[in-house]
Amino acid sequence: MGKQYLDIDVFTAAVQRIEAIFDSFERVYVSFSGGKDSGCLVQLALEVARKKKRLPLDVLHIDLEAWYTHTADFVARIMMNPEVRPHWICLPLHLRNSVSQAQPHWLCWEPEARHAWIREMPSYAGVINDEKFFPWFRRGMEFEEFVPLFGRQFSHGKSCACLVGIRSDESLNRFRTIKSWTKQRWNKQGWTTVSGSGLVNAYPIYDWKAEDIWTAHGRMRWDYNRIYDLMHMAGLSLPQMRLCQPFGDDQRKSLWLFKILEPETWARLVGRVQGANFGNRHVAKSGNVLGNYHITLPCGHTWQSYCDFLLSTMPESTAEHYRGKIRIFIRWWRKRGFPVIPEEAEPRLETARKAPSWRRICKVLLKNDYWCKGLSFSQTKSEMEKQLSWALRFLN
Repeated sequence: MGKQYLDIDVFTAAVQRIEAIFDSFERVYVSFSGGKDSGCLVQLALEVARKKKRLPLDVLHIDLEAWYTHTADFVARIMMNPEVRPHWICLPLHLRNSVSQAQPHWLCWEPEARHAWIREMPSYAGVINDEKFFPWFRRGMEFEEFVPLFGRQFSHGKSCACLVGIRSDESLNRFRTIKSWTKQRWNKQGWTTVSGSGLVNAYPIYDWKAEDIWTAHGRMRWDYNRIYDLMHMAGLSLPQMRLCQPFGDDQRKSLWLFKILEPETWARLVGRVQGANFGNRHVAKSGNVLGNYHITLPCGHTWQSYCDFLLSTMPESTAEHYRGKIRIFIRWWRKRGFPVIPEEAEPRLETARKAPSWRRICKVLLKNDYWCKGLSFSQTKSEMEKQLSWALRFLN
């Protein structure tokens, strides 16, 4: 079904959505990452909160340590606004590192790595860095595990909504978050979802384009993250200007920006997380280094033997993780008419994930695709718990 256009502009529609949230919920907070979208949303929410006499506005920021200095400065300006009640989280969370097989995950704000932190711990009012502050917090929790637990505690048993600044045209995953036929909605509003705990997530700017974000900043004279000025000077287009944890499976392709935009921050990144410089050098290259685009079979190998060789070069815990995924992949395809996994399949079918092959498995290993998305997997709840257990054993 195509888009359905209304007779109002996106700014007015977003204001009306935020007003509806404030009118309907006793507890409301904004999820703020420090980027352009969430920065726009938090300032838009402040405009509405003033009219509704709902100040101070509760704002959640989960600080993942590996930020640009400009991002940290912008976050501080927003969170220190006297009209904001900050919930600035600086706790050791478990994060993906897609540029290293030896260290497939890392802990932000890890106390034992204080000497190597990319930035000094913020010391402003509202910063939460005590691991005992939340009774349910455990060192090494996943980001995705922390967020709903925070919402549940923040609600204090009252009706609660979280304003989230994601836009459906920014990525396919974000589009799927909004456009879903299975998710429960609040009040039949398509720009909301309801979590299992009853927390309502609202996406008031889901239908905005990048141009709308910057138009609002300009016309309203809102503050913004100055790193975008540097990205513009570096030649990035508006859709390419994105901020995120730099070592994720999709995000690693932007590592080079740290090197040219903030060289001092880049130097600390290299010393903090294994594989950062390797990823910067090879993430965009075609070939076998990181499994991009076309890969070639080394002499003397079949694709299956090359797979075995790649697994033998990994740390045993990492190799066993991949072996488990591969076994499930093979069993699944055996039930669908492939008693023997072929060495190769038509490249078009491999890319579309419609045919199995050992070459496809090798590409996953070369790409350091830890959750094996190239084999049609995604991270499961049990794996999140397993990784949490692994992190705690590592730390202890």
